[in-house]
Parts: sequence; C-alpha cells; structure tokens
Amino acid sequence: MSLLDHVIAAGYPLPKSSIIHLFVGGSQLHGAKVEGYDDLDIYGCYVEPPERILGLDPLEHFVWSSGSAREKNTAKDVDVTMYSLHRWGELMLKGNPAVLHYLYAQGEVSAQRNVWAGILASREGFLSQKSALQYVGFANAQRMRLTGERGMGRHGQRQDLVEKYGYDTKFAMHYVRLLYECKELLSQKRLTLPLPEKDLLIKIRTGGYTEPEVLAMGSALDEECQQLLATSDLPEIPDSQLLSSVIAKAYLEHWDR
Repeated sequence: MSLLDHVIAAGYPLPKSSIIHLFVGGSQLHGAKVEGYDDLDIYGCYVEPPERILGLDPLEHFVWSSGSAREKNTAKDVDVTMYSLHRWGELMLKGNPAVLHYLYAQGEVSAQRNVWAGILASREGFLSQKSALQYVGFANAQRMRLTGERGMGRHGQRQDLVEKYGYDTKFAMHYVRLLYECKELLSQKRLTLPLPEKDLLIKIRTGGYTEPEVLAMGSALDEECQQLLATSDLPEIPDSQLLSSVIAKAYLEHWDR
C-alpha cells in the first residue's frame, strides 16, 4: 500500500493532486527503525484550493491516527500528519525541527513534477539558529523525560523497554539523535536523512549503551552544539521575506496548473 493510498484511506478531504510532498517520518526517516516496534508515520504537505485559504473554511492541517488516544501505537498503526503549505511555512518561521525534515526527506511525490521543487531550490535560505535552539530544547526535553525530571508525555515511559534494558531507550535515542541533527545543521548547513549515525542510534535503542553512557554522550554533543552556536554564521531567524515570496509563488503556480 503506497503512502498516498494510506492518506486517502485516512479520509484526506482534498484531491490527490493537491499533495506536493509525502514521505515516511519518525524513526524510519532517521534510520533508527526497529522492526516490529515502530508504527508508520506519514508526513505531507498540500496546496489547498483558493476557497480553503482565501475563503471562510480553512484547512491548515489534516491529522489522523489508526491508534488509540489512550495507548501507545503498535507496529500495525499508521499516523498521518499533513500541513497546508501556508501552515508549513508558519512552522518553519518558528524553527520547528520536525518541519525542517520536509526539506531533506525523500518524498513519494516527485518534486520535479510540482511546486515543491521551487521550495527546495531556496531551502538553505530557510535555515537559522532558531532551528538549532529548538533542537537543543527538544533534546533537553527528551533527556528530562528519560531521567524523570519532567513529565513522560501522553503515555509515559515505555515499560517494555524499561523492563528489558533498565531505561527507556527510545527517549535516549531521540535525545542523541536531535543533538546530532543540530550539530550537522550548524556545521554543514544541511540535514542528512537517514542520519549518518543511524547505526549508533539503533545500538542505543536496542540497549547497547547504559543510561549513564548515553547521558555522557548527549552532554558532549550538547557542548559541541553550544560552541557551534556561538560561532555560527546562520541568521538568527529564518528569512521570512524569502519564505513568504517562495510560498506565494508556489500557490499561484499550483493553482495555475
């Protein structure tokens, strides 16, 4: 079943032709998927028709899950998260790391056949220190959930992992993963997906390191990221004028087609 088939089956309300980018996210995107454990996370971006953005019935996002709101997803579940191009741009201005993935993930919809190619042509201009700061903040949140310093999220720690390895190795993996992404963003001005460190991430997920070892690894990475931030020549915030003009052009081109 293709990603597009999954999205349509989930009840996506617009024509297929509105979708300009569609890809697998989550652990599979990072290269840290563990067979039989992770669900299928589908992310996408669409251009809504004029009446859904200029009129009174907006469609900023479409979110759907086959899983239960009361329990963690299983490997059989599917989550769909779709943003309008306009909403995606708003989240980019906030430096959202998950939205930054859209610029580097290999999509099922050919970028050369729609307006997403124009977005990609300007992607370096959308990068900023704001995204790096968000990465550091998200990483610290994962660390604090791992250590119990803050809430564990909607469903708490994964007891099966705690019983098997002594701690929640998925929180640990994301802690390290976020910092590696931040480091590459600051040092190389890009993201590589899946991550070059994917083997390390899988080793963390499968209990190859103790919790203190992971915390030490993360602390060293955090220090590197702080040093890179101090000398970074990335702009403090994304180029809002560039992002706005590129998105406006994409809407007009898509509607014209």
